Amino acid sequence: MNQEHAASSKPGSQQPKSHLEAARREKLRRISELGFDPWGGRYDGHRPIREIRSRENEIEVISTGDCQVGQPPELRGPRVRAAGRIMLLRRAGKIMFIDIRDWTGKIQVLIGKAQVGDRHWELAQCLDLGDIIGVEGELKRTKTGELTIFADGLQFLTKSIETPPEKWHGLADPELRNRMRYLDLAYTEGVMDRFLRRTQIVHSIRATLASEGFVEVEGPTLHAIAGGAAARPFVTHHNALDMDLYLRIALELHLKRLLVGGMERVYELGRVYRNEGISPRHNPEFTMLEAYQAYGDYHTMMDLTEKLIVRAIEATGQPLQLPWGGTVINFTPPFARKSYDELLGEHTGIDPADPSSISYFASSRGIEVTGRHPDVIKNELFEEFVQPKLTGPIFVLDYPASICPLTKRKKNNPEVAERFELFVQGMELANAYTELNDPDLQEELFSRQLAGLPEEESMARMDRDFIRALRHGMPPAGGLGIGIDRLVMLLTNCQSIREVILFPLYRPEAD
Repeated sequence: MNQEHAASSKPGSQQPKSHLEAARREKLRRISELGFDPWGGRYDGHRPIREIRSRENEIEVISTGDCQVGQPPELRGPRVRAAGRIMLLRRAGKIMFIDIRDWTGKIQVLIGKAQVGDRHWELAQCLDLGDIIGVEGELKRTKTGELTIFADGLQFLTKSIETPPEKWHGLADPELRNRMRYLDLAYTEGVMDRFLRRTQIVHSIRATLASEGFVEVEGPTLHAIAGGAAARPFVTHHNALDMDLYLRIALELHLKRLLVGGMERVYELGRVYRNEGISPRHNPEFTMLEAYQAYGDYHTMMDLTEKLIVRAIEATGQPLQLPWGGTVINFTPPFARKSYDELLGEHTGIDPADPSSISYFASSRGIEVTGRHPDVIKNELFEEFVQPKLTGPIFVLDYPASICPLTKRKKNNPEVAERFELFVQGMELANAYTELNDPDLQEELFSRQLAGLPEEESMARMDRDFIRALRHGMPPAGGLGIGIDRLVMLLTNCQSIREVILFPLYRPEAD
């Protein structure tokens, strides 16, 4: 028989906020009166509902049997034990039909007075939507063919004081869903699967990198210098050292220090923080993968990027052609590859090598050109007129070197950096370099602020210890960064980054 506990607290001691809550608190009191613990305890031996449902082929038809309420005598099935939240509840005389759900699926439960006994039948009368229960019994089908656990054991595990969202309208407000992710997971169809799929994607990335000989490390999240990316940092203060520190905006510079130390293939999957705007594609706190491979280059990282994405899709059990809104993204490799200048010329008609052509086009579109570096103007044109049209997946290669201060230049053209960005549906998904390992050039580039470039968009931040590390010798290397949240968006058909982050940032609710 199920383990029973006396209640450790006095239910109903809190003042109810509504008549619905009052009714639930009365049931809470009644559960204790019956000698059960409304907050439950250990419940061993239960199996995931998906696994239980997979046993339906063990149900067999027999020719004779005693007819009892709710028990078709012609069927016999395996004994199972399940736990989950009540999603649906229907009473019909001396039997109850309940739908319970765990994080793997949903199943119907039949509770009959004759099967569970008077005391547990009284307990069943205290059940509400949202309560968490444990049941055990025979897995069979009802007369209508519904796979069902015919319970002969019932254990109360948790009482829900709050009334759950209404079934049909529920959490329709996207902000409410994101703020109350616990309810979104519990009651919105498909949300649990989305976040479990995110876990599969991250696990696949780690497995792929491990198979390629990479090791995972953990770098500091508090930095003395906000380096490795062009972004505005969050600032905090360390009291003991009496110094300002920055929440990291990138993982790059510490991982490159490890290349200097001899860790030839290294990566980190970690949180980064950028004190910038919030939009469907931007959250101030997000997850980044950065990986570095000694003796590689940006072509090496292109091959790795394709492998990571394709294997992640396969790990989720999906085809390589995935829906995205009203279209389909084809992730079948190899992904398209085009140069930055080629795409800029295609979409604007300008000569990317001619500063006067760039300046004239920009001015005619209302873009300020006076006192600004030509490559800053050029990149603004790319972001406005090219990037939104890159449905992809497409690797954009060979960026202007002046806007890539951490990147090695092409040997035959030092004005061009060996860099790619991967775009899918107008979003930058990945960014990679052939890493600059010349300490003197790196020091020079760190100190150079391009004209017309806002400070938060500049990488002119001198990290002298990093320069010192380079002077000891960093091997030639390729480096890669992938935004995990955006990747999950694309692989789960979500149009907002907040839909794939468990707890996105919002202003506090008003009291």
